[in-house]
Parts: sequence; C-alpha cells; structure tokens
Amino acid sequence: MTDAYDFSAKNIDGEEQPLSAYRGKAMLIVNTASKCGFTPQYTGLQKLWDKYQEKGLVVLGFPCDQFGHQEPGDAEEIKNFCSLTYDVGFPMFEKIEVNGGNAHPLWKWLKKEKSGLLGLEAIKWNFTKFLIGRDGKVLKRYAPTDTPEKIEKDIAALL
Repeated sequence: MTDAYDFSAKNIDGEEQPLSAYRGKAMLIVNTASKCGFTPQYTGLQKLWDKYQEKGLVVLGFPCDQFGHQEPGDAEEIKNFCSLTYDVGFPMFEKIEVNGGNAHPLWKWLKKEKSGLLGLEAIKWNFTKFLIGRDGKVLKRYAPTDTPEKIEKDIAALL
C-alpha cells in the first residue's frame, strides 16, 4: 500500500467505505473512545470539521476498545453517543483494533509510516491522530495529549 487512498474500512453503519472517496482532501484520522479522559476532544474535532470541511479537510473517527475498555459499546451505541453528546457530524467508522495481530490494515500502515515517541510504532492510547496530506501520504502523527486546537495551525497551513 502506497497511500491512504489504497485502504477501505466499514463505516459506523457497516458499509464498506473506500478512503479513495476522500482523494484530494486532507484527512485527520483519529482513534476514538467514548469513556476516555480525552473524549471531550470530540468537540475540538467537530470544530475542525466545521471550520475546514469546505477547504478540503475530512476528519475520520475510528472507535477502538483496546485501551482500558473505554469504548465498550456497539456501533449503534457509539453513533448515538457521538451524535447526542458531541453532535459529531464527521465520518465515523466501525470499532477497530489499532494494535496487535488484528489491527486494521489502515492503522498498521499509519503506524509504519509515522512512528511515535522513541520510534515506537504502537498506538499508546485513545485519540492518537494522523494528518494525511492531499496526496494520501502521512504528514504527521500526534499524541493523545495534542488537542485539536493545538494541531489546528498544521491543518490550516496544509489547506
């Protein structure tokens, strides 16, 4: 796989979604969880989506339950939580794994393209973010503590 557009994933409604549908757009790909201390970042992610969607940004949320069982719900529960609690309008996907043998192929590729702290590939916690350029290449990896507000300058510069 050479770029993000080579991958697909099932959206929150269970339909296969090729990332090639976002060709030419910048993407912010995030592993999310509903019961995490970082969950309020949904607000900032939605603000980024609202502000930059027309300029070519798409935010993609990938729920994951690999960190402290902080995403215990099924797709319907996740969808309802995101909608009712944070008014999430950006694309959400089915719950996936980001680490280990069952890690989603997109996330295996993301980790290989941009390793984390000390060169480690593993995702350490919820709300790790990857910024993808309009060419489908990984530009930057952000830690869970990097808030959407903190990374907005990188997104604005990209667009």
